[in-house]
Amino acid sequence: MSIFFKTTFACLFSIGLFSNAYAILPIEQLDSYKGAKAYLVQTKALPMVDIEVSIDAGDRYDPVGKSGLADMTAGLMNYGVKGIKGPLTEAQIADEIADLGANISLSVGGERAILRIRSLSRQDLRDRAVQLAAAMLSAPTYYPKIVEREKQRTITSLLEAETKPEFVLERRFKKSVYGNYPLADSPTVKSVAAVNTGDLKQFHQQFYRGDRMIVSIVGDVNRAQANEIVQALLKQIPQSGQPIAKLPELVRSPIEPLAQREIQIPFDSQQAHIAMGMTAVARSNPDYFPLLVGNYVLGGGGFVSRLMSEVREKRGLAYSVSSYFIPGKENGIFQAGLQTKNDQASLALEVMSSTIAQFIADGPTPSELAAAKANLVNGYPLRIDNNRKLLDNISSIAWNDLPLDTMEVWTKQVEAVTLEQVKAAFQKYLAMDRMKIVVLGAKNQ
Repeated sequence: MSIFFKTTFACLFSIGLFSNAYAILPIEQLDSYKGAKAYLVQTKALPMVDIEVSIDAGDRYDPVGKSGLADMTAGLMNYGVKGIKGPLTEAQIADEIADLGANISLSVGGERAILRIRSLSRQDLRDRAVQLAAAMLSAPTYYPKIVEREKQRTITSLLEAETKPEFVLERRFKKSVYGNYPLADSPTVKSVAAVNTGDLKQFHQQFYRGDRMIVSIVGDVNRAQANEIVQALLKQIPQSGQPIAKLPELVRSPIEPLAQREIQIPFDSQQAHIAMGMTAVARSNPDYFPLLVGNYVLGGGGFVSRLMSEVREKRGLAYSVSSYFIPGKENGIFQAGLQTKNDQASLALEVMSSTIAQFIADGPTPSELAAAKANLVNGYPLRIDNNRKLLDNISSIAWNDLPLDTMEVWTKQVEAVTLEQVKAAFQKYLAMDRMKIVVLGAKNQ
């Protein structure tokens, strides 16, 4: 037996083991604490534990004129805390994390803020990491000098980012698609400069509470230990607070003539950057799987996608072109995009648009559908082959209120998708006369 064959066989066998092992790992719902839901997947594969706290405190809650507040509230939580044994500075926090060999990260998206912990599962080390993260969650100090320093860093980063076409395009696309919905707004130099220490403390007090949190745990801990972790993390967190104003409903993109839907942005760039899309569906929507499978054929399947074939292979208009759905808990968007030479922008946009329009009208062929389902099903083990990926899946399931057996039945739901379902879903949720288009690049090329 050749070395190549042995290696290939070993890899395939390993993937098979992952498929069998990970697909059946159950998600356990833990005891609710402080109004927070909590979930666990036990796995002894590594002496590690990965923990995530999702907080309903994303960018969509930024006040008018202070875009960036949610991001700064979370981002500054590890720059100083009131610990159990006294205040900890940012340097002391960094030293403690290094001593533990752990990782604690903070991030913010449109819907939620996320705190993640990765630690060895050894109890003394795990408990110290959880204790430190608990202090970040419950008692960040937001020292004025540090706040001003980080504001200046953020402003400098924004000024630099505004010289990059991808950054400018994405901002204008979001604004165009989301309209008056809060996610349309992005941080600016002016909005970041308007944020002060009082805003950060108020936002933290208002949103960082148990009834707005979900805890997900994956790793080498049992149910009792997991419940202890949840309680330790949220012990100092208030259970609830003042009512929070309901967000406005995201309005479906209206039917508009092309002249009103297309935005041309002059930009000193060697290539034109193009994005098009519209509002779409939430992750819990029953049509999620027909849209997922269909989009693999349209623009999510890399070199085997329709868009890649029409735009790159047949015409050489772009190195890469893709499309994807971005589903959230309450809404989502569809987006397609490419980069091309400035003098080819009109043609590239025309080809991309006509390809999407034809797919909406006709859907995939039987062979395209079969290939898409086979790829998604056979590639599924790679979506859950380590603790972090498992945590991503559990977090998504919990955040989007999906059934706890979602990972077990995911491949069956993909396999069940029919041609008629794909065609009906695309015609229901996508329409070319609703698509917003942003073209960024040099004119008169």
